[in-house]
Amino acid sequence: MSKKQNTWIDRLSGISDVLDGKSQVIPIVAAEDDEPQGGTLPELLPILTLRSSVLFPGAITPITVGREKSMKLVKEVEENGGMLGALLQKEAEVENPGPEDLYAVGTAARILKVLEMPNGNLTVILHGVEKFEIKEFVSSEPFFRASVRPLKDVTPEKANIELDALIESVKEVALRIIGMSSNIPQEATFAIKNIDSRRGLINFISSNIELPDSDRQALLEAPGLVARARKLLEILVREQQLIELKNEIQSKVKEDIDQQQREYFLQQQIRTIQDELGGNPAEREVEELREKAQTKKWSEGVKEVFFKELNKLDRMNPAVAEYSVQMNYLQLMLELPWEEVTKDNLDLKRAKRLLDADHFGLDDVKDRILEHLAVLKLKGDLKSPILCLYGPPGVGKTSLGKSVAASLKRKFGRISLGGMHDEAEIRGHRRTYIGAMPGRILQTIRRAGSSNPVIILDEIDKVGQSNHGDPASALLEVLDPEQNSTFHDNYLDTEYDLSKVLFIATANNIGNISSALRDRMEMINVSGYLLEEKVEIVKRHLLPKQLEAHGVTAEQLKLGKRAIEKIVSEYTRESGVRTLDKLIAKIVRYRAKEIGMEEPFEATVSPEGVEKMLGVPRFLNEMYEGNQHVGVVTGLAWTEVGGDILYIESSLNRGKGNLIITGNLGDVMKESASIALGWVKAHAEQLGIRQELFEENDIHIHVPEGAIPKDGPSAGITMVTALASVFSGRKVQARYAMTGETTLRGKVLPVGGVKEKILAAKRAGITDIILSAENRKDIEEIKPEYVKGLAFHYVTTLEEVLKLALV
Repeated sequence: MSKKQNTWIDRLSGISDVLDGKSQVIPIVAAEDDEPQGGTLPELLPILTLRSSVLFPGAITPITVGREKSMKLVKEVEENGGMLGALLQKEAEVENPGPEDLYAVGTAARILKVLEMPNGNLTVILHGVEKFEIKEFVSSEPFFRASVRPLKDVTPEKANIELDALIESVKEVALRIIGMSSNIPQEATFAIKNIDSRRGLINFISSNIELPDSDRQALLEAPGLVARARKLLEILVREQQLIELKNEIQSKVKEDIDQQQREYFLQQQIRTIQDELGGNPAEREVEELREKAQTKKWSEGVKEVFFKELNKLDRMNPAVAEYSVQMNYLQLMLELPWEEVTKDNLDLKRAKRLLDADHFGLDDVKDRILEHLAVLKLKGDLKSPILCLYGPPGVGKTSLGKSVAASLKRKFGRISLGGMHDEAEIRGHRRTYIGAMPGRILQTIRRAGSSNPVIILDEIDKVGQSNHGDPASALLEVLDPEQNSTFHDNYLDTEYDLSKVLFIATANNIGNISSALRDRMEMINVSGYLLEEKVEIVKRHLLPKQLEAHGVTAEQLKLGKRAIEKIVSEYTRESGVRTLDKLIAKIVRYRAKEIGMEEPFEATVSPEGVEKMLGVPRFLNEMYEGNQHVGVVTGLAWTEVGGDILYIESSLNRGKGNLIITGNLGDVMKESASIALGWVKAHAEQLGIRQELFEENDIHIHVPEGAIPKDGPSAGITMVTALASVFSGRKVQARYAMTGETTLRGKVLPVGGVKEKILAAKRAGITDIILSAENRKDIEEIKPEYVKGLAFHYVTTLEEVLKLALV
């Protein structure tokens, strides 16, 4: 049995040492390019199995023999002379290989020397003579014998350019490998440079370079010197690349280790200096966090999370980027008011006084807020729907929320949701992202400093949607009293109780709010202010505020009722008071300029003075124009800026009974016109109208101011009256106006916006109003002083309408 020798130094110097006590020099390769001549190869050879070594022709190799069969073979060949065959076994682990475990090609060799080792093994110096191939094994005891045939390598010509180039390349790569490898002695360089035989050089390098057994066997089996040289060059190039890569990796690792050691040394120096100056700032920060945590009121679960994250921070290097992220997270946990709440002031009478002082009108809204606070007082929790105040801009929805916070003596926070399209704005970002932040809900609570603030969710109808998620869906958890006690923020990554927070949402158009979100809120309509209410708002709130803001005293500027009414009616068209506030500010600035320039002025501003200060009126009130023509009826309309009156005109023209509708009407009003004409045709005989009129004339219905789009389900009875008037030739009662929808059966249906419509009619000089009997409750909700001088006629059928309206 053979055992592989793993170092070049053994192969170069050890052989001569073993042979003759360093006195005998034995050539390690054949001296010529021809095949080594060792005599005639016998037909039968004893076979020495090599565990992990390949013998090449012309090479001298020491082999360690330890198996009993192999030792018998070596002793017999040494005593009788002759040659043996060296064969590599396919698997080195096989202890007793059979013929099938051996390669078929090997090298015939002579024994130069046999030495007995102290451990009982033999060291045999073999000199390779000639390649052979096994024909068949003839015996296996006491060792293998086989019949063989010689294999002659193809001998190249003396002048072979390809072989010369291959030899030079092999020599160059081999020397480069020796230079890069620290495991190969430099004597190998001397040996390679001094081998003149091309065959000897190839076989020497093939025999001594560290290769897998399969590669070395492939080199032995190569058919000729050129093929062996080509295969060897391929293997050497591969080994060179592996060594280069290994050296590069080792160099990089060494650089990294050196850098780490340098940084460690510098850090130790910094720490020593910091200790001399009073301690490490990072350690002081961690200690401060630990001290603050001892005073926090939080649950055991939150406390456990905090100290776990704090210990993680303590182990971090302050120079790494994650340190600041971890520090920000722990500071957030400390700044959040986990169990800290303000004590509510549940004096409802005081709350009512504050609401009345801050807001004029809006009685229904203030009553609902007081009911909400009463439930909080009686039950002690907020397990009730979230309030959503909806209505046009500038009516005081957000300021109502501030008043609620002031009445309860709670902290106040506001979150503007307009244009929000990222779900992370509500739930927060995960801390794995760069620039991660908690959601707006937790940020607002942190700024408020208590766990029970009043938070206004402004413009909830303007929440957007994008590929970053749906913020409206994220709000479902926030606004659900059954879920928000365990609200989960992605940044905080633990539950936070929102059940103590009083959320009040605001919106302009509830149609833009998803049905699921709308279902979690109680919708309260803040419809806007009447002219009379705006007059009071100017007196009580806007004028005092602007006087203070501009340094003008109440004695220097006074606005009478008629002047304020002129500002409201002729310079604004809004439900709220934002534009009105700007106009009051303009008047105050005008007076401030007069005072500053020492110009004479009257303290009380007259209606004419308003026009001087604000310029030409922008809007003219629609006033009742009288009723001199048949087919003209005064109707009432609701707009986003309040109520208004409009005229519906009808006329007959010679034609074929076509219905013509003009005035920029929407689909609903066009359908109302068709229904009105159908009802009048069906009841022509009762109204005293000849049927021929419908067939001989085209009917034209027009609503003036065609540039303004008009639509809505409240002009039905007005159109019926206009058509009945023009077909019958009867005029409409003077100073009458009406609003209501109808059906083909002639039933009068109720409509909305009654409050705004009634007050618009009063401003226009109307005295009598016809409307559905079902709208009586809306009239009763209006303060009596606002409807003084108006007569209301409640109807249920169109017959009653026409009986009242037509002269």
